[in-house]
Amino acid sequence: MQMRWRLAAKVPRKSSLKEEVGGALTREILRTELLRVRVVLVTVSLLMATMVSGYWLFPTEIETIWHGKFSFAQLLVSFTPFLVFETYLMVLLRRRFAQGSDLPVWRRYVGVLVETSLPTVGIYLQMDTMGANQALAFAAPLGYFIFIILSTLRLDFWLSTFTGFVAAAELLGIAMLYQPPGFADHQPPDFAFHFIRSVIVFTCGMLAGGVGLQLRRQFESSLVAVDARDHVTNLFGQHVSPQVVDRLLSTGTSGAGEVRKVVVMFADFRNFTAGARERSPDQVVARLDEAFAILVEILDRHGGIVNKFLGDGFLALFGAPIEDAAAASQAVAAAREMIAAMHSHNDGHDWPLRIGIGIHTGDVVVGNVGSPRRKEYTVIGDTVNFASRLESLNKEFGTQLLISSAMRDEIGAAAADASLIGYVPVRGYAEPLAVWRID
Repeated sequence: MQMRWRLAAKVPRKSSLKEEVGGALTREILRTELLRVRVVLVTVSLLMATMVSGYWLFPTEIETIWHGKFSFAQLLVSFTPFLVFETYLMVLLRRRFAQGSDLPVWRRYVGVLVETSLPTVGIYLQMDTMGANQALAFAAPLGYFIFIILSTLRLDFWLSTFTGFVAAAELLGIAMLYQPPGFADHQPPDFAFHFIRSVIVFTCGMLAGGVGLQLRRQFESSLVAVDARDHVTNLFGQHVSPQVVDRLLSTGTSGAGEVRKVVVMFADFRNFTAGARERSPDQVVARLDEAFAILVEILDRHGGIVNKFLGDGFLALFGAPIEDAAAASQAVAAAREMIAAMHSHNDGHDWPLRIGIGIHTGDVVVGNVGSPRRKEYTVIGDTVNFASRLESLNKEFGTQLLISSAMRDEIGAAAADASLIGYVPVRGYAEPLAVWRID
């Protein structure tokens, strides 16, 4: 019988890998940005609380540091708008996260400018109360490093670098340009001194950007790996063992159609339908799950994969999607172990299951077949058809494991106990075919 095969095209995924990873990365960036905003809110709130508590607990020391000019009004005017802005940003980020859309780039840069300017406001207020030299040597300039460190959570090199630039420029600018009134003895600012400090601040911003970029790349690599693993699992089924998934990921598979020699195994439980009529659907599913768990575990150990579950049976492959020179002997070894395992499992069970297995080897077309929206890895060819017919013949001969002559020739000594049933008429074939049994 002449047959025409159409090779399966390479899998067209619903969205490209880049788009899927990009969407997941956007959500991760929004998540880390939300974390960063929360940390900023908590940190600034704690700073406010510390300053207020310090004033009430240590008024003399505070008055000395601030030269008797500490003002709650200035504190509220400086910090309250900032906290309002950060709260608005947190609400906006939550909304964007729920929608799965990123913030516009310009908003991110505006956020950097607003946040990084808070220490500058603190320096300005302190310069008016304690003079430029003392203010520039006090705590406020260190506040820039809080925002530089937290900028790593933006996962963007340029945003962190911009954070360092804003901090350096504002620190240098206020040191060189602002001369607070009332401090006549103030020494002229030393440009080299303040410039070097600003360069260090800017360098810290670039380093933070490098850290953020590295974190971003690690996120991307992780997302690509997870997406690739999910793709393999979706393509070959959740019943593919982790070892097979790892090998597929390391060797790669395009999914394009190709002709390959594989071993095809069909397995089915005898008289399962009759037993299922007497039991509830939950009992039927539970019994199948129980039995399949045993059989699939055996297949995994012998390098086979379940290509399809077919009601109370399944189609398994050896030598595809990963080539295996020992596929034939592994398939027979797995079949023997499956039969023995079911015999042992049936002891004392109120619903014993008898398994029938048919195995054949030959060339098939393997590849991804289906609609543009849903494809699956499958095998097509006469080898598949004959393996299915062999499994069905178990019922006729009262056997549990039947193989073809091609299988017997392939495994050699491993089939020493195989006996020829004869040349049997097989549905769909013009001439009788040799069928071998293994007990």
